Amino acid sequence: MTIILGLDPSLTCTGWGVIRSEGSRLSHIANGQIATDTKAPMTERLAQLQRELALVIARYQPARGACEEIFLNKNPKSTLKLAQARGSVLAACGAHGLDVREHAARYVKKSVVGTGAAEKRQVQAMLKVLLPGVTIAGADAADALAVAIADAHAP
Repeated sequence: MTIILGLDPSLTCTGWGVIRSEGSRLSHIANGQIATDTKAPMTERLAQLQRELALVIARYQPARGACEEIFLNKNPKSTLKLAQARGSVLAACGAHGLDVREHAARYVKKSVVGTGAAEKRQVQAMLKVLLPGVTIAGADAADALAVAIADAHAP
């Protein structure tokens, strides 16, 4: 049995999802989102992400983390903000001794839906099939659960 923390980092709203993997059997443990105040200074927002994710890690004690590989936006400022949020989230994992594996977005979609070109609504629909009875906190939490599932299927 392995507990996996899936992460969808974002400065605005970071999604997280915790699943249990036992062979090919998956079960939902928890999921949520960490929203930051867009008017707050960058340092406060990054500290909030790190602090709140540290609480999630302490509560659910995952064996490892999983995160989608970073992608480049057309807007360099957006890419930089994503990288800063991602760094804060990864620092929280590192502070708790968690190894974090990275997966390409196409791999995540293929693992959950069966095609790397799946749309978000298809991913969200499959989450309800793969994790029966799950209540998803929002789109970012859904993405994080998908990353955790992909990690559970990764070699």
